Amino acid sequence: MTSEAANAPAPEPTDPLLSVRGLEVHFPIRSGIVFERQVGAVRAVDGVDLDIPRGATVGLVGESGCGKSTLGRAILRLVEPTGGRVSFDGVDLRPLEGEELRRMRRQMQMVFQDPMASLDPRQNVQSVLTEPLRAHGIGGDHKARVRELLGLVGLPASAASRYPHEFSGGQRQRIGIARAIALEPQLIVADEPVSALDVSIQAQVVNLLEELQDRLGLTYLVIAHDLAVVRHIADVVAVMYLGTLVEQAPSDDLYARPLHPYTRALMSAVPIPDPVVEDTRERILLSGDLPSPANPPSGCRFHTRCPFRQPTRCDDERPVLRTVAGHPQAHRVACHWAEDIEAGRIQPVASAVVEPDAPAA
Repeated sequence: MTSEAANAPAPEPTDPLLSVRGLEVHFPIRSGIVFERQVGAVRAVDGVDLDIPRGATVGLVGESGCGKSTLGRAILRLVEPTGGRVSFDGVDLRPLEGEELRRMRRQMQMVFQDPMASLDPRQNVQSVLTEPLRAHGIGGDHKARVRELLGLVGLPASAASRYPHEFSGGQRQRIGIARAIALEPQLIVADEPVSALDVSIQAQVVNLLEELQDRLGLTYLVIAHDLAVVRHIADVVAVMYLGTLVEQAPSDDLYARPLHPYTRALMSAVPIPDPVVEDTRERILLSGDLPSPANPPSGCRFHTRCPFRQPTRCDDERPVLRTVAGHPQAHRVACHWAEDIEAGRIQPVASAVVEPDAPAA
């Protein structure tokens, strides 16, 4: 450990396991062949603050291209941040290198979106699950440990001799989860863990993640775009748009009373199993495409698509995450007009709303 890490005060039990402050990941845009020069940057993650409490599940949602996966990888240093701070269990991860970083990574593991792409097709399951043990110099009976891991994820011991292509998608994701828990980590970042699976299998994998959390005391950051899955599994939900967080709240409060216009639009698109409610609710449609993260809008980054946009302030002043009266302190939103929108003092433009009796586009 570095002297800074060694001298860091021991975190209190109430401290978050993971704390992110001002995290930035900018990918340079270069031009030229002989004399290459940087002409800009893709601001994939641009000033994110996020806390993940011990033993909790934080869901990170947003449309494709908003920076969710990049944020998850930057937290684990799979992608190097260009600014900000990531603290795990009271230790700043950014200065760590080599063996110091390797030791910290025992406590932080990842479940990838596509289990077929994340598993080596030339390795059988025994080799896949013992590789992290060998890499971190963990001795003991590896075969017994593999049997234990397979049992934890609901696979038979006979699966150890088989190869990834011999399993279904759901079974392969279970192997990926077994690999993630092999080192007994505290934090698991699950990047779209069920999006590549059939709907009938998704619930099984989500239930498995919850069972492992209860049994092993895990903390999760679950990255997803399926709001129904996130609602089922997450204690806290953070909504991301164009590299920044626009809203963060306890799951029940967010789904009951979303404050940010982007969150409201996302919620209005989630199907409701009750046909009476589904046919009578209003939907908010977003116009235009997601702006380029290489050239994000000034002011509020959502103002180019926002149905509640108010000229001047929305266009020029970037909102910060703040609490709103009447909501839990943990419910924060980055919108200048959240109170007025919730109270109905600001109405969406007519073209952004689909009436209940009109077909959705």
